[in-house]
Amino acid sequence: MNLSTKEIIRGASDLSLAISMAAAVAIGAAIGIGMKKLFGYDWLLFLGIAWGAGAAVLNFVKAYKRLRAEMKELEENPRYKIAQRQDDEDDD
Repeated sequence: MNLSTKEIIRGASDLSLAISMAAAVAIGAAIGIGMKKLFGYDWLLFLGIAWGAGAAVLNFVKAYKRLRAEMKELEENPRYKIAQRQDDEDDD
């Protein structure tokens, strides 16, 4: 089987979704800690964590939309359509 570069990148992206979500929160927390030390306000730590959580949610939404588009594409593919039987109503 010959995989294209695009398929490999898409597979790596799908596998790394959880890692990217955790990394987004960690980076946001690191930014919050840095801002807290720089400016001295405790609430900046929570702001950084909120930014990281927002980035994690955005990563999830993007992955969901991409997966939904792929499933819609498969749904419309005639190869995977289920033939509808005319006698479905008579099976009762």
